[in-house]
Amino acid sequence: MTATSAPIPQGNYVPAKRFGNLIYVSGMTPRDKGVLTQVGKISETEPISHYRSSAELATRNALRAAETVLLEGEVLTDAVSLTVYLNTTPEFTAHAMIADFASEVLAKAFGSVPSRAAVGVNSLPGGAPLEISVVLGLSQIE
Repeated sequence: MTATSAPIPQGNYVPAKRFGNLIYVSGMTPRDKGVLTQVGKISETEPISHYRSSAELATRNALRAAETVLLEGEVLTDAVSLTVYLNTTPEFTAHAMIADFASEVLAKAFGSVPSRAAVGVNSLPGGAPLEISVVLGLSQIE
């Protein structure tokens, strides 16, 4: 396992926690070195592609967080469940299309997509446009 630094927590929690062969990752926003790369509500007036980089970054942050709790000889093997929280205007309805960007990152990493929920919310920490939470499976390297 290579040394991986976890995303910087924005409160009193751990970025990832193990339970058996599962890793539960706390909500990850699109932060680079602790700084949000995009803020504001997701709006129907912007093209869906405007939010791709945020969804991808938040998902990569979740994978980085999970890697920090792997033990010697372990690897992440699958994404079991994905929840995408979207800070949207009331009129926005294309939640699944933005969540697809996160699913694509996981499909590339594991060869399959997880079960998923895409949930519209009124606000997120720091004004983030989205937040990703994921449950990942792990196994021993053989």
